[in-house]
Amino acid sequence: MERMIFVNLPVAQLDVADQFYGGLGFTKNAAFSNSLASAWEIHENIWVMLLSKSFFSTFLRDGEQPGFPRGTQQKLNSLSAESPAAVDAFMAAAATHGGRVYRPAVNEMPGMYGGAVKDPDGHVWEIMWMDMDAATATDSPEGSSAEGQE
Repeated sequence: MERMIFVNLPVAQLDVADQFYGGLGFTKNAAFSNSLASAWEIHENIWVMLLSKSFFSTFLRDGEQPGFPRGTQQKLNSLSAESPAAVDAFMAAAATHGGRVYRPAVNEMPGMYGGAVKDPDGHVWEIMWMDMDAATATDSPEGSSAEGQE
């Protein structure tokens, strides 16, 4: 079996989360979905598992609870896109299906364009396109300089 990535996310309302992830164009796998969880295929070996908070809690130990304090962020899930237009389309789809723009898409450095959205539960998804040749031709992000730094 090839290595796969499963991003497990607690959600407050599974139906609301399903609408968001379906709106992004991901494919729901009904065989691995039920009233407590939804399995969404992002790519052949990359999946997001949406788990009701009660079901997510069954995987936790040491008295831990799902979620984290408001105003904090523990992770940024990042996906690549095939073009800058695909970045823009992903961000528009997120905003249309219950999410919101977290960081507008910009040219982050030569050969790299991306932004980020939040899903209805506050999980951040970065989306970026990269021209590897252009991105590796520079050694520092656009607008930053190593001059004067020691």
